[in-house]
Amino acid sequence: MELIGKIHSLESFGTVDGPGIRFVTFLQGCPLRCAYCHNPDTWEPQRKVAYEYTPRQLMDEVLRYRSFIARGGVTLTGGEPLVQAEFAREFFRLCREEGIHTALDTAGSVLTPQALSVLDYTDLALLDIKALRPELCRRVCGSDGSHSLRFLEELQRRGIPVWIRHVVVPGLTDDDAELEALVNHVRKYDVVQKIEWLPYHTMGIFKYRELGMAYPLEGLEPLSAERIADIRKRYSL
Repeated sequence: MELIGKIHSLESFGTVDGPGIRFVTFLQGCPLRCAYCHNPDTWEPQRKVAYEYTPRQLMDEVLRYRSFIARGGVTLTGGEPLVQAEFAREFFRLCREEGIHTALDTAGSVLTPQALSVLDYTDLALLDIKALRPELCRRVCGSDGSHSLRFLEELQRRGIPVWIRHVVVPGLTDDDAELEALVNHVRKYDVVQKIEWLPYHTMGIFKYRELGMAYPLEGLEPLSAERIADIRKRYSL
């Protein structure tokens, strides 16, 4: 049976999800429920989506922009792209055939053999670590975070370059001791190239209202530009 990918949206000139200009595909489905998620409409795998493509059809779409992404590549994100692991693996395999750089934006929240096989064709992992302490991580996303740390171990074993991503949320993860502990933890891994500190924002609140859902962090102000600048200066690798 032919693989069909359920795709929430496409971004043909992405600049924040990996190096260079990238063709970014947002896949449907995610097992986590992050308090600050700005794409709650990607959670349910069976939700009606904007596109349904085979890996070859998505590859054909990417090739229309080849000259623009020549020094960048493609990124699979979501949701959680590993929910659709077979599709992701085959699409990345086609990218490898075409010499196109691949980046996987993931929380490592799916650890099946099929999900790990996506790494066979992954050039860069953008690994989202929600929080290092299990109890804090449960508050942030409903999971203890062990999946992300085990995924990082697998990336180290395979020698795949990693950019760590971490959202700094006032009242949750905006804590100097927590941030320093995270830096010290990921320093142990040769494959980790940098940490991207991402400030909490409220740009996705309207989606909760459209879906008739309560926003978990209602009333919380975005992280200030001064605070995120200070974090980026103090806690770089």
